[in-house]
Amino acid sequence: MTKKSITILGIESSCDDTSAAVIKDAKILSNIVANQEVHQSYGGVVPELASRAHQQNIVPVVNQALKIANISKDQLDAIAFTRGPGLMGSLLVGTSFAKSFSLALNIPLIDVNHMQGHIMAHFIDEGQKMPEFPFLCLTVSGGHTQIVLVKGYFEMEILGETIDDAAGEAFDKSAKILGLQYPGGPLIDKYAKQGDPNAFKFTKPRVGDLEFSFSGLKSNIIQLIQRERKKDANFIEKNLIDLCASIQHTIISILLEKIDNAVKKTGITQIAIAGGVSANSGLRNALLKRESTHNWNVFIPKFEYCTDNAAMIAIVGYYKYQNQQFANSGITAKARIKI
Repeated sequence: MTKKSITILGIESSCDDTSAAVIKDAKILSNIVANQEVHQSYGGVVPELASRAHQQNIVPVVNQALKIANISKDQLDAIAFTRGPGLMGSLLVGTSFAKSFSLALNIPLIDVNHMQGHIMAHFIDEGQKMPEFPFLCLTVSGGHTQIVLVKGYFEMEILGETIDDAAGEAFDKSAKILGLQYPGGPLIDKYAKQGDPNAFKFTKPRVGDLEFSFSGLKSNIIQLIQRERKKDANFIEKNLIDLCASIQHTIISILLEKIDNAVKKTGITQIAIAGGVSANSGLRNALLKRESTHNWNVFIPKFEYCTDNAAMIAIVGYYKYQNQQFANSGITAKARIKI
């Protein structure tokens, strides 16, 4: 008997990107992302503006995803959506739409943990090598920095996480200190390629072996800038590329040190990265070097699956559908939720 295909619509609205994707048997047919440029002038995401933009974007984004996938809504088997973590107002828009759409089509509803989605993006079938269980995943984004032991599709354990700021937040806050436009992480990455990573030395946190902390680094950068600008008002402009290179080098070295510790503790050498900061070229290159120097197997997602997107929500939905892990119509969004 021929196995029935499974077609899932994924919806992601946890922060400031409205996204919809269609997946069929682990293969992505479409993945549409609408960015919100309105936040740039504020230097960060404004929650109220984000939820309003989601309300405007969600219907056209879903329509576009179905159109590009060449799928009608009647061909969908289930709707998967991000339940959390994220901004409450943003999550409510995606949750409400998903619940209403699944009810109207009389098909199952599947709730997805946003961070689990980032990790599961590695299992989107595009002919690439995929990690085997168990593996370690460094999830690094604007809101999270975690080392996760992934034992199965739905069996994950956080081994260590940040006690204050996330790595992505450290990049963006550092960029703001340097006067760079939001989001500043990609700009630091761009300028760092031209600079000297050892030009400036910054402090590293004294925390547990698998814990992260970036608040002290931010303070250290501010102190350096204030001190040097008293001597030269144009200090940032004259040293921008070296400052970016040194900041990026420090953040990446902190991340790598913790992964090294996790490998020593677990003996696992299959290492994956996920989340927005996994798009950082410095981090990607540093990990790939360890394939030869440390004999690791490294798994890096495609750029389009690093930042927030609905393809990663859809792939979790696909595996949950196979296990009949459905949500009821009374489910609500949760701003804070663990893996």
